[in-house]
Amino acid sequence: MSHEHGTGHGSPLRYVIVTPARNEAANIERTIQSMVAQSLRPLKWVIVSDGSTDGTDDIIKRYSTLHSWIELERCAERAERHFAAKVNAFNAGYARLRNVEYDLVGSMDADISFDADQFEFLIRKFSKEPKLGLAGTPFKEDGMEYDFRFSSAEHVSGALQLFRRECFEAIGGYVPVKGGGIDVIAVWSARASGWKTRTFTERFYRHHRKMGTARDGMVKVKFKDGQKDYALGGHPLWEVFRMFYQMTKKPVIVGGCALGLGYCLSAIRRVERPMSPDLVRFRRADQMHRLKAKLFKVFSGRTPAGA
Repeated sequence: MSHEHGTGHGSPLRYVIVTPARNEAANIERTIQSMVAQSLRPLKWVIVSDGSTDGTDDIIKRYSTLHSWIELERCAERAERHFAAKVNAFNAGYARLRNVEYDLVGSMDADISFDADQFEFLIRKFSKEPKLGLAGTPFKEDGMEYDFRFSSAEHVSGALQLFRRECFEAIGGYVPVKGGGIDVIAVWSARASGWKTRTFTERFYRHHRKMGTARDGMVKVKFKDGQKDYALGGHPLWEVFRMFYQMTKKPVIVGGCALGLGYCLSAIRRVERPMSPDLVRFRRADQMHRLKAKLFKVFSGRTPAGA
């Protein structure tokens, strides 16, 4: 397929992308080059420079002069760094698309790269499945691949999420949560609304900065993951198994302990959850179903019916 936008009679579904970017001068050019090389380009790609001070804007401007479908949106500088601000930046870019006719809308980070057929591949999946509301692919980071043993293929990582427009509008977009998990809430909201969500493992993208390590070390990241697991309604029993699993990964033992401590302290403090009680129940029921299926398979050697 040629490097065309998805427009016109009989053409693929049309898509737009929004990318919040804060001080990504070291990575964003790889992301832009990956998009420019796409076999199916977006109608619009709005890159939102969220108070960048490191030359990110100059790189975006250089490519936007060469490609009319790339646009720069500039947000004012801010001292604080949190995930709610990322949603605010996304919304600033999303607002620029109000007069664009599109079928799919994506949120994409500014520190990833991917092959030339990444979006053409995903768009084919949406075309084949009308109830597919949210899709993506796994990522590789430092040569390591995403582990789906403790995260089902129905989860879609937040570095690249592509939504059907009706799905994104039905869930009300992203929830601005300072502590993170905006991608998780989006996935569960879509599923609870009756949409299918899916990570397709036939493709992948490369993540060039370790998740959550922009400022923090790995132990602190695991502690924050535990806090986030509680805030996003994770079942206590599920968290026990997740903690022991994390003990086998670097940093060995310590990472799992930090994860469990973050969860337990949040539970003791009864930290407020950004998810509705109905959505928490929906997520916990799914976790228990998956946990029972995994334990059944471990002890019986068979896959349970309907799994």
